[in-house]
Amino acid sequence: MLNSDVEVTNNWLSPIQDAFNNDPETAIIQPKILDFKNKEYFEYAGAAGGFIDKYGYPYCRGRIFDTLEKDSGQYNDISSIFWASGACLFIRSSVFKILNGFDEAFFAHMEEIDLCWRAKNLNYQITYVGNSTIYHVGGATLKNTSPKKTYLNFRNNLYILVKNAPGNLLPLVFTRLVLDGVAGVKYALHLKPKHILAILKAHFSFYLHLPVLLKQRKKLRQKSKYYTKNSIVWSYFVRNKQLFKSL
Repeated sequence: MLNSDVEVTNNWLSPIQDAFNNDPETAIIQPKILDFKNKEYFEYAGAAGGFIDKYGYPYCRGRIFDTLEKDSGQYNDISSIFWASGACLFIRSSVFKILNGFDEAFFAHMEEIDLCWRAKNLNYQITYVGNSTIYHVGGATLKNTSPKKTYLNFRNNLYILVKNAPGNLLPLVFTRLVLDGVAGVKYALHLKPKHILAILKAHFSFYLHLPVLLKQRKKLRQKSKYYTKNSIVWSYFVRNKQLFKSL
């Protein structure tokens, strides 16, 4: 899967092919993703491989929320990750068919996290290959300032939790809804009413779609562990840990 707003580099495919050939357990691979407009820095959508916290907030090696790291070779490795960016995602065709592809309900944001989570729950390996590099423009579908982007991010984030997270959903989802409310207050303080409405709209859409999500959940396998950090929000905004190595 390769976005149209991507520039590839010389010999970028060989390390990917080698990784697949050397490890039959690897089902999904992401290369290093740098910013097309500022090529010394990682790009928001995927950076050096993705993870999520207990409450479903995604973050990356090389990018936590809006903090982007400069590429100094710190992620020139091959590493296990939780999700690979849809900007450039390699997946074995047999696995893609087993997973029934992307969930069309997501549209534009986090559909790759849902796909990767379902793959992880079936014990497939997802790998970051740091000696393969691409440059991604980012924001070509929706700008970061777009209320529609806010709507899709908040809605789809709730979708992936209900579909894939193990255990008792009620306290997990309730905590997440409270955190979304805190995000709404932040938008209010920055005088962004359209983004507040986008969060409310996302929640209403989530409630309407909840019966379908619960049906999907019953058909999917959930594993016991999907995160290494309880709250990336707490680490980033309260403890001021803005680099991946400081987490």
